[in-house]
Amino acid sequence: MMGRAGLFGLAAVCVALWGAAAIAAESGDIDVGEKIFKKNCKSCHQVGANAKNRVGPQLNGLFGRQAGSVEGFRYSKSLIRAGVNGLEWHADSLSAYIEDPRVFASGTRMSFRGLKDAGERQDVLAYLRTFSDDPSNIPEADPTAEGTDHAVDPEILALEGDPEYGEYLSSECTTCHQTSGSNDGIPSITLWPEDAFVTAMHAYKDKKREHPVMQMIAGRLNNEEIAALAAYFKNLEE
Repeated sequence: MMGRAGLFGLAAVCVALWGAAAIAAESGDIDVGEKIFKKNCKSCHQVGANAKNRVGPQLNGLFGRQAGSVEGFRYSKSLIRAGVNGLEWHADSLSAYIEDPRVFASGTRMSFRGLKDAGERQDVLAYLRTFSDDPSNIPEADPTAEGTDHAVDPEILALEGDPEYGEYLSSECTTCHQTSGSNDGIPSITLWPEDAFVTAMHAYKDKKREHPVMQMIAGRLNNEEIAALAAYFKNLEE
């Protein structure tokens, strides 16, 4: 029989690997996004076949990538530091960055003033998603995307988890997942929004998302344990 700490460690690993399965992400207009990209981004960034670093890094495989990690590109110290501290590019972080790069990352070398219109940002991200390793598998391939496919009782979402208890439950997780948030072949699980973590776990617990292992693991967790894990992973870098 697997010990309780080992069970919760496995739960966290599986959340990282399958936590966003069947998540319904908001989707923008790819064609509109391509036009916006060509107008605002193409002078500095390449994307698609044979894309290379220019003034800015190439943007293939952007989603789920650690900030400041494209080989051969000279990043600002602020983005390198952010990546080491756990920043990954996902829909929410990318949207915030391209809205106002200098506000998002003080010291960034990106001179673009930003896209203020949320709809335009969504369209650009929809276009960039098509250049991910497996765009048909997004947002499943984007483990920190916020789950919106499963309703959770507001009282459950409102539970205040104990991060110290969460740390105890997840002790085996950190033997594989780096507390810095670095991704060296093992998905990062740092900085998950608590509501997204809780929603994902309860979707498996209620068998609304399909994955036998995750359904089994989530089914053994009570509400307080899920909340504790969510609270710990949310601030893991600290």
